[in-house]
Amino acid sequence: MNPLSSTQKQPVPTSLYASKAPLEWAVTHQGTLYTAQIPIDENGTVVGGGIEAQVRQTLQNLKHTLECAGENMDSVLQVLIYVTDREYLPTVNKIYAEYFQPPYPNRAAMIVAGLAREEMLVELVVYAAVKPTSPA
Repeated sequence: MNPLSSTQKQPVPTSLYASKAPLEWAVTHQGTLYTAQIPIDENGTVVGGGIEAQVRQTLQNLKHTLECAGENMDSVLQVLIYVTDREYLPTVNKIYAEYFQPPYPNRAAMIVAGLAREEMLVELVVYAAVKPTSPA
């Protein structure tokens, strides 16, 4: 048994676009999944179509990531929503309600001046409960 295994994060393999940045799309540690999701497609391109298309793509990426970890949207504990315009929040709320059911995750929304890619209008930081893996 590896004495460090209970203190080490584990990456969640997904089929999301392999980022050139030094990151994992999601990692788990002691029963919690940590992820940040953005509105990119399978080619790593930020989707067009405005805030609605970007929110849908971001939530689809989240759903895929959770499924890769053996979980679903009901496992989400907290969501931090970043948008570049306050006027986007009603659209975010409408689409968010299509993906989550009560009891809803705890959440916060922040209006930011910009995100990592200029064309991005939304980003989500998400924490979810996952079944802990057995130590190796």
